[in-house]
This record gives sequence, C-alpha cells and structure tokens, in this order.
Amino acid sequence: MTDNYTYVVIVSALALLAYYFTLLMAGLARGRFKIAVPSHSGPPEYERYVRAHQNTLEHLVLFLPGMWLFAYVVSPLWAAGIGAIWPFMRVLYARGYHKAPEKRLIPLYLSMPPIYIFVLGSLVGGVVRLVNGG
Repeated sequence: MTDNYTYVVIVSALALLAYYFTLLMAGLARGRFKIAVPSHSGPPEYERYVRAHQNTLEHLVLFLPGMWLFAYVVSPLWAAGIGAIWPFMRVLYARGYHKAPEKRLIPLYLSMPPIYIFVLGSLVGGVVRLVNGG
C-alpha cells in the first residue's frame, strides 16, 4: 500500500525538475547571448530567461515548505492534488516569459493559488490542531 506522502514526494520532485528547467534554460541563454559570468545583464531577451529562473526560485521557496506543512496538518492527498498544478504552470510560465513578458501572466496567476492555499491552510490547520490539543 502506498503511503499518501509518496504523492507529495512525487509533486516535490516535479517542482524541483520545473525549477531545474528554468535553471538550464537560463544557462543555455547565457551561452546563446554570450553573457560573461557573473553578469546577469544583457539584451531583454536574455534577461527574461534569467528573470523566469529567479522568479521560479522565489516561488519555490514558498511552495515546497508550504506544501509539506499543509500535507502534515491538513492532508497529504490534498497537498499533492493542489500542488500538482504548480510545476506544470511554472514550466508554462517560463516558456511564455522566454517568448514575451505578457505570455507569462496566465501561468503565473495559475501557479500562485497553491502557495496561498498551502501557507494559509497550514496556519489554520496548525491553529486548529493546537486548539484541539495538539
């Protein structure tokens, strides 16, 4: 029988792969646009790759711990189900951003609710547990 946390592990791995995709694309863009290390400045086309990577990292730092906290205090199945949205939307976000800034918006907006649900749900779930005796 599968432990329900296995699903959270799988979504976590997908999230890390989505992040790695943005890292890889930014690195390849550095070579394509001939940007010397350690600079992150270059033409706007290059900077969109860097920004997609940095923004995904900024969101990942809220997404992963938030999902695990939510899984612990609310439900690992709900955490995995809600969280499964995030990695796919972040890849679509990055691919859109690489093409044009406005093409990032819908996937960006769809990737944000899981973070809010996880952080607020964890807080509420933790307080409920505390009030109910732990």
